[in-house]
Amino acid sequence: MRFSEVKPRHVLCLLGGQKPFSELCEIIQSAIDRFAPGFEIDYTFSEDAPDDRMPMSFEVCRDRVKKGAWTEADEEAVGDHRSAIYVLGPPMTAEDAVKTSAMALQLVVHTLENGIVAAKGESAGVAHGADRWKELARDAEGRTGAPLARPCRLAFGKRPIGTAEHLYSIGFHLVGIPDVYAPRSLSDDELALSAIIDAVADEVFSDGVETVLTRRGAKLLPVDAYDEDEFKYNPYGAIYLAS
Repeated sequence: MRFSEVKPRHVLCLLGGQKPFSELCEIIQSAIDRFAPGFEIDYTFSEDAPDDRMPMSFEVCRDRVKKGAWTEADEEAVGDHRSAIYVLGPPMTAEDAVKTSAMALQLVVHTLENGIVAAKGESAGVAHGADRWKELARDAEGRTGAPLARPCRLAFGKRPIGTAEHLYSIGFHLVGIPDVYAPRSLSDDELALSAIIDAVADEVFSDGVETVLTRRGAKLLPVDAYDEDEFKYNPYGAIYLAS
């Protein structure tokens, strides 16, 4: 089911280190040409200069679920960056979202091995440290279907985001599924609620949305665009779990 005709896209924020901006752009474009068709460098917003907003942006967006996903070295890399390059992915359907997200993950890791010092998925506002990005890419290597979807979701989806009533995910549209809203009544532990959100997402891939809704007594409802940004809008809605 789709609640909107919006087609999600990846927006990657890549921070450059010592290598010149032009050289980094050439490296990224070469990688796009070789294994990430449809991706493109956004020269409008990319900048051959440090962006003083980045330390705060990465601090807000860093993964707080996986222990050790962000280190002091990653923080220092962001603080010392010399340039910021944005890469846009192609519009995705539910059918090709996992494959495209796998290419985005491969592209991120390739750049981290060739002069980029920090990376953030802007479409859900999630940042991992360099070692965690590489770990997720290793988990994705050689996989297809649901086993591939999981590391891609963990790479580009963010959770938990909190309201007074729920903890929820952002960015599951990047692997072609609804986001998940878990009521706080299920647990006082935010990490436990994050684990529930992840478990539901895994069930969606293995069993399908309708089966999950029935099994968990949940509802599938539309959600508003996050920050009124089409890149963060989930056209597949959200699964609201029962209390």
